[in-house]
Amino acid sequence: MATIKAIRRNMVCQIFHRLNPLREGVNARLRQFFKKSTRVEAPKRAAMRPAGRSVKLALFCRRDARQHVELAPCQPPVSAHLVLAAMQLNSLHHLAYCTNIHRGGTWAETFASLQNYALAVRDRVCPRRPFAIGLRLSEHAAVELSERAALLEFKRWLGKNDCYVFTMNGFPYGQFHGTHVKEHVYRPDWTSPERVAYTDLLFNLLAELLPAGVEGSVSTLPGSFKEFHPSPAALHAIRQNIWKSVEHLARVSARTGRKLHLGLEPEPLCLLESTAETLHFFDHLRAEHPRDERLGEHLGVNYDTCHFAVEFEEPQNALACLVNYGIKISKLHLSSALKVSPTPAAREELKKFSDDIYLHQVVVRDETGNRTIFRDLPDALNYQPSTLNSQPAAEWRIHFHVPLHAPAAPPFENTNDHLLGVLDVLAANPQLCTHLEMETYTWEVLPPELKEQNVVDQLAQEYDWTLTALAERGLTSR
Repeated sequence: MATIKAIRRNMVCQIFHRLNPLREGVNARLRQFFKKSTRVEAPKRAAMRPAGRSVKLALFCRRDARQHVELAPCQPPVSAHLVLAAMQLNSLHHLAYCTNIHRGGTWAETFASLQNYALAVRDRVCPRRPFAIGLRLSEHAAVELSERAALLEFKRWLGKNDCYVFTMNGFPYGQFHGTHVKEHVYRPDWTSPERVAYTDLLFNLLAELLPAGVEGSVSTLPGSFKEFHPSPAALHAIRQNIWKSVEHLARVSARTGRKLHLGLEPEPLCLLESTAETLHFFDHLRAEHPRDERLGEHLGVNYDTCHFAVEFEEPQNALACLVNYGIKISKLHLSSALKVSPTPAAREELKKFSDDIYLHQVVVRDETGNRTIFRDLPDALNYQPSTLNSQPAAEWRIHFHVPLHAPAAPPFENTNDHLLGVLDVLAANPQLCTHLEMETYTWEVLPPELKEQNVVDQLAQEYDWTLTALAERGLTSR
């Protein structure tokens, strides 16, 4: 039954994508981004996979039930590489580190981390220039900051220290460190009014904090988590609630003159985890809100380079498909994942990356190209290739954010090649996205050999690695 449903979904999605060239506004959207471009056809559902290959999703729930969803094989997409017009770099881009690396359940804790760590990083990275902050606020901290006195104090602190906020991380709603986060990071999801109210509050705060002439972005979870098994009614509620936030931030933008946008962040085993699923989701939104310009202006994708790399997507193809489909790239999360050839020795070494705080989804690709997705790293480690009834695994990719500057040490590699591929696309068209944010929130749970002496050292070295990569592509000067 699952196979039949998957085939039906695949057929429906193919129909949508074949009709896509007729959609009004796509060519106009492309001309807005590129002076010269090569037309790229939107992929069919699951077209990011090689021809004749299927995908297995191994979902491990609390009861350890194992479910497989087979997707029908599909043909490879038409070449989806962008040919972008080179443009002279200006002051479009903003780079920050995401402060979700620090603890901060309350506003007092968050503010203390900015004073203790963010300023120390600024002094190491750019002591004589404005310093951008990628602010993470829990719901509790956001409510506290919305108090007039607290907000005024923070504004004064930003001005005094030559800092500014241009983006917020609205993915985790509650506690994000020192507790059992795991699947709770996806609650409340977009079926709930609490998620809407939290996101709207973040945009209210961001509109107050943004410098003149700077766009503002908030990243959020991509609807829900597949393990929650959202029903058709729940999926409709998700789209309705996301649209409510779009309407809200459009009103805030009109009232304040600020350009604001929300970025859905695809992640393994979430409602949206791939380019194809993201396109399909936007198809539904466009059908429900035809020719509404607010959709393209205020809703887009937060492209996390770790997440897309774990899914074995290619950056040029993924970005081309999203942009060709008229989907805004709201923000680029610069992050790197673990990858490894799962030898017995490597599997033993991987145990040190297993923790009780975060989910570390694992995508296993065998020698024939078939993929199996595990809910968490211990689930993957507990299953042998023979148990999977598949070909020997050629590569594992693990959703564990590792420091960008950390050299690959056998038996481990990283997915920095995906991140650098994204920067190559950005260098060819700097207007693709103006918001860049480094996000390595796992500092507290890193194995000792990957952890610097303190978090300031780690962040300073990540800045050095990132700025060097940007300078090599002409996106900044050192």
